[in-house]
Amino acid sequence: MTTIQLTLMTTFILSLLGLALHRTHLVSALLCIESMLVALFMSTAALMQNTQMTTTAILPMTLLTFSACEACTGLALLVATTRTHATDHLKNLNLLQC
Repeated sequence: MTTIQLTLMTTFILSLLGLALHRTHLVSALLCIESMLVALFMSTAALMQNTQMTTTAILPMTLLTFSACEACTGLALLVATTRTHATDHLKNLNLLQC
């Protein structure tokens, strides 16, 4: 395992742990998801460069497109929930609470 692969895997695991353990604000959850997607993008770009196959050339760009769509949707949800609930705490966003 190269140092680049180890660094990207560590980045992905740390952002997954951050998402699992520190779920207080919606912004921090969105940042953890975004860092996971950036780590996956870098991994697929490194894989494409190492294998030099033309069939995998579209995969990083597709992942980057989905990442941009996720960021846009997440920020729209953040604005909508902040306007309706006046906070971005994830504990207050549970729809089953009164």
